[in-house]
Amino acid sequence: MIQFALLFGLGFLTAVLFAMILAPAIHRRIVRYTENRIQATMPISPQEVRAQRDMARAVYAAENARTKQDLIKARDNAVALQLRHDGITADATRLQSENHELHMQIDDMNTEASDLRSRLRREDVYIQQLRAALQTVEDAGAAKDLEIESLHKRVMKLGADLDNLTIDLSTRDTEVENLKFRVSALREERDAMRHDVKLLTTRAKEAETRLTQEEHRALRLEDKLAREVTERNDKENALERRDQEITRLRDKVKTANSETRAANRALKAAGIALPAPKNKQEDTETEEKASPLVADVADNTADLSAMTQDIRNRGTALGERLMKPRGKAGDDAIRAEMASIAASMVALTAATEGPSSPVHKLLEASSEQSDNGRISLADRAREAISEQTQDA
Repeated sequence: MIQFALLFGLGFLTAVLFAMILAPAIHRRIVRYTENRIQATMPISPQEVRAQRDMARAVYAAENARTKQDLIKARDNAVALQLRHDGITADATRLQSENHELHMQIDDMNTEASDLRSRLRREDVYIQQLRAALQTVEDAGAAKDLEIESLHKRVMKLGADLDNLTIDLSTRDTEVENLKFRVSALREERDAMRHDVKLLTTRAKEAETRLTQEEHRALRLEDKLAREVTERNDKENALERRDQEITRLRDKVKTANSETRAANRALKAAGIALPAPKNKQEDTETEEKASPLVADVADNTADLSAMTQDIRNRGTALGERLMKPRGKAGDDAIRAEMASIAASMVALTAATEGPSSPVHKLLEASSEQSDNGRISLADRAREAISEQTQDA
C-alpha cells in the first residue's frame, strides 16, 4: 500500500515538474498569437482611421441611394396596382350586376319550368290512367272471351265425360263380375293353401320327430361306440399281455434249449451216450411250431392295433361332425359313417375272437336283403370282414 502511495506521489510530482517546465513556452506562444491578432484588427495610424471612416460613409451613401431607388420603384408599382385594382373593381361591380340579373332570369325560367313540369306530370298521370282503363277494358274483354271459350270447352268436355262415364259404368259392372269370380277363385285357392299348410306342418312335425329319433339313435350309437372302444382297449391290453407271455415263453424255450445243449455237451464230455438226434429233432420241431405261432400272433396284434386306432380316429371325427350344424345330406352321411364304424367294430370283434367267434354265425344267419334299399349292418360287417381277410 505504501509503495502504491509513493509511486502515485512520485508520478504526481513528475507531472507538476513537467508542467512547470512547459508552462513558460506555452505562455509565450499565447502572447505572440494575441499580439498578432490585435495588430491585424486595429489601425496603426490616424490616416488609416480616417480612411476607414470615409469608406464606411461611402458604403452607407451607396446603400441609401440604392434603397431610395427601390422605394421609388415600389411607389410606382403601388400606383399601377391601385389603378389596376380600381379597374378590376369596376369590372367586378358590372359583372355582379349582370350576374344578379341573370340569376333573376334563371329564377323566372325555373319557375316556368316547374310549372311546365307539373303540368306535364298531370298530363302523364292522365295518360297513364287512360292507358290503365283501356288495358282493363281489353283484359276484361279478353277474359270474357276466354271464359266463353272455356265454357264451350267445358260443355263439350262434360258431354264427353258423360259418354265416358256411361262406358266406365258398363266396364265397372263387368269388372265387378270378374272380381266376384276372382274372389271366389282366391277363396278356393286359400282353402287349398290352408290344406297344404296343414299337410306341411304335419310333415314338419313328423320330420322333427324322425330327426329327434335319429339324434337319440346317434347318441345310443355313440355310447355303443364308446363301449366298443373301451372293450377294444381291454382286448389290446390282453393282446399285449399275451405278447409279453409269448415273449417270456420264447425266452424260456431258448433258455431250456441252451441248458439242454449244455447238458448234452457235458454228457458228451463225460462219455455218456444220449439220444441227441431225437432231442435235436424235438427242439427243431418245437421251434418250428412256435415261430409261426409267434409271427401270426404278432401280425394279428399289429393289424388289430391299426384297426382299433382307425376306428378310434373315425369315431373322434364323427363326434366333431355331430357338434357342427348340418343339413339333410349331412345327416345321411353321418348315418352312413356311423354304420361303417359299427361294421368295422363288428369285424374287429370277429378278428379278435378268431374263427371260433359267434359273429360269423350271426352274420350268416342275417343274410336277408333290406326292404327299403339300404345296406344293413350285417352286409357292411361282412364286407369289412372280407376286406380284412383280403388284406391279410
